[in-house]
This record gives sequence, C-alpha cells and structure tokens, in this order.
Amino acid sequence: MSGVSVCGVGIHPFGRFEGVSITDMGVVAVRAALAEANVGRGGFQAAFCGTAYGGVASGHKVLGALGMTGMPIVDVEAGCASGSAALMLAAGAIAAGQYDTVLVFGIEKMPKGIIRSSFFEPWQEEAGLAATPAYFALRAQRLMAASGVTKEHLASVVVKNRRHGAANPDAMFRSEVDATSVLGSRVICEPLHLWMLCTPNEGAAAVVLQRTNEGEDGRVRLAAAVLRSHVPGSVLSESTPLAGTVDDTIPAASTLAATDAYERAGVGPSDLDVVECQDTDAARELLSYEELGLCPAGGAASFLEGGATTLGGRLPVNPSGGLLSKGEPLGASALGQVVELTRQLRAQATGRQVQGARVALAHTVGRGANAGVVILTR
Repeated sequence: MSGVSVCGVGIHPFGRFEGVSITDMGVVAVRAALAEANVGRGGFQAAFCGTAYGGVASGHKVLGALGMTGMPIVDVEAGCASGSAALMLAAGAIAAGQYDTVLVFGIEKMPKGIIRSSFFEPWQEEAGLAATPAYFALRAQRLMAASGVTKEHLASVVVKNRRHGAANPDAMFRSEVDATSVLGSRVICEPLHLWMLCTPNEGAAAVVLQRTNEGEDGRVRLAAAVLRSHVPGSVLSESTPLAGTVDDTIPAASTLAATDAYERAGVGPSDLDVVECQDTDAARELLSYEELGLCPAGGAASFLEGGATTLGGRLPVNPSGGLLSKGEPLGASALGQVVELTRQLRAQATGRQVQGARVALAHTVGRGANAGVVILTR
C-alpha cells in the first residue's frame, strides 16, 4: 500500500527584505527543497503554489526563473491557509495515482500595516469585524469573559513563543522578552498590546512530496492534510464568515479540520508530540488549544499555566516561535510550519528540538473562511 512522504523541505527566512522580490524568495525555498529531495529538472510532475497577495501566475514566475516550467502549475489562495490548501491538493493527487512527485511552495510579500481583504464588506471593516486587531481584540475579550484567561496569560504566550523563536534562524524576531515588557508595549485594541500581535511580513517555504511504498521506513509521512471551511456561528467565533448567528454549539472550522485529520491519520490529540498552531495574536493560540482538542473547552489557561506547551513540556506548541516570532507571510505560513515539523521529526531542529517527536500537527486559519490541519508522522 502506498502513502505520501515529505522528501525535501526548504525555506527563505521570514522578515522584511528590501530589494528582494517575491519570486526571488520562492526560488530560494524551492531550490533548497528540491536539492534536499535530490529532485532536479523534470523530476516532479506538478506544482502547487500558495499565495494570497502574490498576483497572477506567481507560481509560474518562480519556476520560470528556475527554468522548470512545462508541468501543471496551480496557484492556490485560501488566506493564511493557502499553503495548507496547496498541500492538500498535492497530496490528494499523489494518493489518487495521478503523480509520483509534486512540488508545493508558498510565497508572500505582505504590504505593511493592517491586512486588507476583499473578502470583507466595507461595513464589516468599519465595524472592526474583519481580520484586524480590532476583531482579534473582541475575540480575546470574549475568551477572557468566558474563561479564566487574563492579560497575564496572553503575555505568557508571547514570552513562550519569543523564547522558542530565539533559537530559530528563520524567524523575524530572535530575542527573548519578559511579561513586563509585553504588557508595557502600547495597547493596540484592549486587551491586545503591540507585542501580542504577529507581524505581516515576507518569506517563502517549499516542500517536495513523493509517493511512498509500504516498508520504506525513516521518511516523514504526510498522514493527513485537511482543509475545512467555516459554517455560520457566533459573530466572534472562527466558525463563521461573520454570519451573526449566536450559537456556541457550532464547531469552529479548526475543530472540523482537526477531527477529520485525526480520523484520517488514525491518531488523537493525546498521540501528538509537537504542534505548530495559529497564533495571529496571543489569544488565537489559546483558542487553538481548545479547538484542536489539546485541552478541554475552557481549559486553555490552566493548560498554559501547567507548562505543557513549552519546550520540555508534555506537548510543546510553536517551538519555531510561532507567528509571534516568525511573522506571517500568508502564503508561506502553513508550509513554514510543515518545514519546522519535518525538521522536528528528523531531530534537526537545533536549539529547539522536541526530544523523541514522532507525531506532529500543523494548524492555520485563513480568514477567507478556511482552516487547515496537517498531521505528520515518523
């Protein structure tokens, strides 16, 4: 029986790079992934490129610069989950027998400032109900009102992720911070301070997938790659494209995707060794704990307090430093997680290694109403 394995990964660091084009960054990541996989020109049969702001034929531009066109090249947009969507399509094509080797990459050069999206109507942006700090703050306020989460917990998430990110050479921010400094940074929208929000930026990441036959041990296997869309739910929940319904029993898209991924991979939350999850803001990471089933509903604060999510804890979350350290180039975000987790499962994450990691989960939320979950095993 065949499966799908990750046989090469590559990344262009995340940050701000004046004079470096989005195509240039994609070339760096793709070259690295192909070299690691020992795949050259003509060695892959299709390519999928995740990007939200890259423009027309972004994937073609990268592979054109490398002289590697001719095969199907498909650009995929699903907000922050664009890379996850591209990975799902590539894995499905291999599993269906259409291809043996597929290149997947994500690229982005984000505009500075608040992210704008044509997904939202003008009135939604004006009301603070788009993917902006104002919306994230409303969501954080709701989480705090419904649970034991405090500002100190939000600061603790930042402290943890910045400590992890200090050991990641591909992160934008590589210095540790303390809670006093986090809480001393200026308030953007109560309760979120500046350092509690991730930075939209630039970068690229690439993955080479191959068909794997049973008995080929040692490779990192792609056990599940799932994309699910939101359904109408509470206006302050990720379960909706702002439908305005008040119904907290409706599962979030992240929960739908995670449930599906666990079933496909034949694992559950208790089997996970390491997680990379969406931390667009500090409260988003705490919500992710609950939506992914890492802790019971309402248990995010105690889960964090117990040290489970830090390196050396029972289930380290965002050992890469997360978006709070790396920043977020949308199209590269999900694949950047896959690069990190592949290295974790290979025991190649120097300075931030999760010892003995065998099962890993990546999670992104794309505010084009998508959530992606990827499970890797070794």
